[in-house]
Amino acid sequence: MTTAASITGVKVEFLEFPPVVTSPATAKSYFLGGAGVRGLHIDGEFVKFTGLGVYLEDKAVLSLAANWKDKTPAQLLESLDFYRDIVKGPFEKFIRGTKVRKLEGPEYVRKVSENCIAHMKAQGTYGDAEEKAIQEFREAYKDQTFPPGATVFYRQSPNGTLGLSFSKDETIPEHEYAVFNNKPLSEAVLETMIGEIPVSPALKESLATRLYEFMKNDNFTIGN
Repeated sequence: MTTAASITGVKVEFLEFPPVVTSPATAKSYFLGGAGVRGLHIDGEFVKFTGLGVYLEDKAVLSLAANWKDKTPAQLLESLDFYRDIVKGPFEKFIRGTKVRKLEGPEYVRKVSENCIAHMKAQGTYGDAEEKAIQEFREAYKDQTFPPGATVFYRQSPNGTLGLSFSKDETIPEHEYAVFNNKPLSEAVLETMIGEIPVSPALKESLATRLYEFMKNDNFTIGN
């Protein structure tokens, strides 16, 4: 049996992603599926901006194992369908994005929302409701500033809601700052991180490697 004691954490730059977290807003515990850095190539240099960690409900392992248990980490990494099953799976995802360098809220959300819009348009899911949700999403960030170590948390529910929280460190707030009831937007946030055009290939690789190990265990639990 894989338990919380045997799930390892991941270090990304100076950031520690613990093996299990519990959100006071939901009272649920989530295990670390994977973590990696997000950055951009600027003037020939890879500039690191954010450490990303994707946490999952423990039932995610059984759900994913149904189709992916017999695949190797390399096969998982190469399969877009595997990551789409994470994004669309019938389990909660809890995403932590902690800043490596300072970012202003409007600057950060502009890029995130542009990526989400591009994905939704490509999938044919961008309509009036999504346009309104994006506007509300951007509004939530307008007065935010993220120094190094500050964190954005996303809670992606299978029913389509997206919970948003802000923290000056890695502490999960007791209450969510905003909740968006729009499934295409909720899924797009994670899709842009680990999907066809990922902002963090390192996160994708970490998910493939770690979930491969977890799926080999038929009695996976984090004990909550």
